[in-house]
Amino acid sequence: MDSGNTAFLLIAAALVLLMTPGLAFFYGGLVKAKSVISMMMMSFGAIGLIGVLWVLYGYAIAFPGAEGTIFAWSVDTGAFGLNNLLEVPEGAGYPPLAFAAFQATFAIITVALVSGAIADRAKFGSWLIFAGLWATLVYFPVASWVFNFGFAEDGSFAYGGWLTHGMQDVFGVGVIDFAGGTAVHINAGAAALALALVLGKRVGFGKGVSVPHNPPFVLLGAGLLWFGWFGFNAGSELAADGVAALAFINTLAAPAAALLGWIIVEKLKDGKATSVGAASGAVAGLVAITPACGSLHPVWAIVLGIVAGAVCALAIDLKFKLGFDDSLDVVGIHLVGGLIGTLYLGFFANGTGLLWGAGPAQLGVQAIAAFSVMAYSFVLAFLIGFLIEKTIGFRIKNEDELAGVDLVVHGEEGYVLADTK
Repeated sequence: MDSGNTAFLLIAAALVLLMTPGLAFFYGGLVKAKSVISMMMMSFGAIGLIGVLWVLYGYAIAFPGAEGTIFAWSVDTGAFGLNNLLEVPEGAGYPPLAFAAFQATFAIITVALVSGAIADRAKFGSWLIFAGLWATLVYFPVASWVFNFGFAEDGSFAYGGWLTHGMQDVFGVGVIDFAGGTAVHINAGAAALALALVLGKRVGFGKGVSVPHNPPFVLLGAGLLWFGWFGFNAGSELAADGVAALAFINTLAAPAAALLGWIIVEKLKDGKATSVGAASGAVAGLVAITPACGSLHPVWAIVLGIVAGAVCALAIDLKFKLGFDDSLDVVGIHLVGGLIGTLYLGFFANGTGLLWGAGPAQLGVQAIAAFSVMAYSFVLAFLIGFLIEKTIGFRIKNEDELAGVDLVVHGEEGYVLADTK
């Protein structure tokens, strides 16, 4: 066992876990002052619920160590409660529990991302029910499609996901998704769109009606996300080596370029470059580089960042044109950014992209993966959300929304400006 790689993986897991509190600040700053507790609690609720479900059975679904299929699961019943991960196989580079911990943080942040689409109007209990069902029926299986591998008899990793190993058998190349462009961002973005449609528009929804109540929170959250994302991307190499270093530098370059791309579009479109735009641009670049960080030259990572920042800055206005209320632009940033990063690899991936004269196979595989995950996640999320809304209710009453979600749902206020006792 390599103690250096073990330490690297455990530190990366801690960095990725920090991303969810970072997301709570990012989302919390974007909502109304009377919704900040509700918004942040959705992220912290995801930490509690998904952390427990991952240990109980999530890992067993996501990493059964057998070839996955599109419509059926393979489940390693021996991994319930992480039971069969307690021993380290001979020849393994690090304890299986270290990898399980790392992947647990991916599951948590993916579920938390979805909550941004339903800010200001969702019941906390209904959100937790949705989160548990969606993680079980969508995230855990989709993680298996993309990331699934287990220890072979010789201690090496044996791949089995149908989007990786399965596609390679058919097309000669598997999907490139280094750290979760499909499994995390397209997956969460599609679910966010579905929930936004189920819950409907906020009271008074329109362009310019709702403004972020605390831009410093947004900047703090973006900074924590960016910091944690180095663990997210570089840690996905599972070893402290040259590929991890490439992923690290690309995780610096792409979001930096995306930040510039976003604020340039803002300046041209609205006359001002905003702090919220800078933070959103950085996150858009982080999303886009996630699947590509281990497979791009740093210069092409900068190009990807500029494209993602500019396109996502325009895409966030689609909700006003198409009439869906994605409160915090999960669709415009995570779904669109995830699609850009995933499809970009079909052209620019080192050795297999069209730019390298490798033919269209990589682009075709990237498109199949992106749109398969998007369709699966959207349909299941819509059905789960619809059933919750029609049974116990998902959306709070309009009058409660106007009064303030924090007091109605949690009995707390984010800011107590005077002692009234």
